[in-house]
Amino acid sequence: MGELVGVDADLARTCARAPSSIALVEGGGSAREALTFADLDARASRVAGHLRELGVRPGDRVLLFARKSLATVVALYGAWRAGAVVVPASPEARARQLDHLIAHSDATLAIVDPALVARLDRPLEPVRTVDVAILGEGPSRLDREERTTLAALLYTSGSTGLPKGIVITHENLLAGARIVSRYLAIEPNDRLLSVLPFHFDYGLNQLLTTVRQGATLVLQKSTHPGHVIAALHEHAITGLGGVPPLWAQLFADGSPLLREPPRALRYLTNSGGAFPVELLRRARTALPRTEIFLMYGLSEAFRSTYLPPDQLDRRPTSMGRAIPETEILVLRDDGTRCAVDEPGELVHRGPTVAAGYWKDPETTARVFRPDPDHPTRTVVHSGDQVRHDAEGFLFFVGRRDQRLKSYGHRVSPEEVERALQDSPLVALAVVGGEPDELAGDAIVAHVVPSGPEVTVDAIAAFARETMPRYLQPKRVVLHERFPLTSSGKVDRKQVLA
Repeated sequence: MGELVGVDADLARTCARAPSSIALVEGGGSAREALTFADLDARASRVAGHLRELGVRPGDRVLLFARKSLATVVALYGAWRAGAVVVPASPEARARQLDHLIAHSDATLAIVDPALVARLDRPLEPVRTVDVAILGEGPSRLDREERTTLAALLYTSGSTGLPKGIVITHENLLAGARIVSRYLAIEPNDRLLSVLPFHFDYGLNQLLTTVRQGATLVLQKSTHPGHVIAALHEHAITGLGGVPPLWAQLFADGSPLLREPPRALRYLTNSGGAFPVELLRRARTALPRTEIFLMYGLSEAFRSTYLPPDQLDRRPTSMGRAIPETEILVLRDDGTRCAVDEPGELVHRGPTVAAGYWKDPETTARVFRPDPDHPTRTVVHSGDQVRHDAEGFLFFVGRRDQRLKSYGHRVSPEEVERALQDSPLVALAVVGGEPDELAGDAIVAHVVPSGPEVTVDAIAAFARETMPRYLQPKRVVLHERFPLTSSGKVDRKQVLA
């Protein structure tokens, strides 16, 4: 069939050297199912053959709308082996969002979970659909492979306007798997728990890193903290990636994780927002033998920085430094480099920089620009304001478009959030502003408290004691929990609505 050169090349190589090793596990107890790398490779080829029979050609976009399962992973690799460009959709998506993905990507086929489709208020149109559970059954097999450079369209959450499709190449995905495998030192005996969804770039990367390294990925469908903790123990999980709302639950008062830590857990990785300092302290106390990696990334370049665990004591609020094979620039508006501790825009150069936005040349030209040092290459401008210290470690300052002006001071909501989350009273915080005749922008803090006994007055007292006037919230709103996006991140837009 010729040499494999796409994402599934890693699958083929791992299958060749360790065909009987377990690639995927789904479920627990007596309901547990597993696939070896040989199983996954063979089924992916059958899926690719069936997709060709259904008329899918290299470069065609294929929507994937299914819950996490063995069949979903098989379909994903089968679509890549057929040369398709995968458009992963959130299992929580509704018909309106799916309509946009299908129309904007010009998808020719949708691989679906019928149970999810049944929840929609209308059928998916105008594409044909095929059931993910039966796709690839039977003898069909791919006999000729072709490739395009494109692998996936990952749609952003669409905080403003309609979601944008980020064009991801096979080289982007291969580089991301190679780089993360390196700094996390993932080995064949590792067992990773897949809590994050596959339409989220980091959730997808967890799958790719395990396949590349010949490790095992345990597919975790429930994000209920009790179920996640049970899976950590049952499957002897060595690696867990998550986002701040997950840590707020796992390390809350009374969590069984605090009483009985999983002994096999080698590392945690955090992405999708800052790991609150108080939660980080709890995590390190509960899991003294577990390394914690703090990471920052943007979907347009997947992963940009990480903080090695040995730096946590010195720099618990740092984003770290550039991941391997990557350089992070901190630039002024005129493109010159910022001095130590001078805020500037984070600009990313390296092999994970995406190919732009699908059918959006204007936004592509604004965000993906020529490298100032190598004009034939491309860098991505994040829009995030950061600063670096004398040793090159980066610290998040805020988004340009989210700044508030409180009592004459330019204030980043993230700065207030971090200050509040330093308190043992606060698990999570989301900060916005509202017009105020005196302050300009009065700060409003939406807070998930660390326990039921925490009051608004107690949080306000903490703010008065630890924060200057212009950072103190004028109003504190308590929440039992925050709404989440389909990627498991806090839905800031909904919280602040």
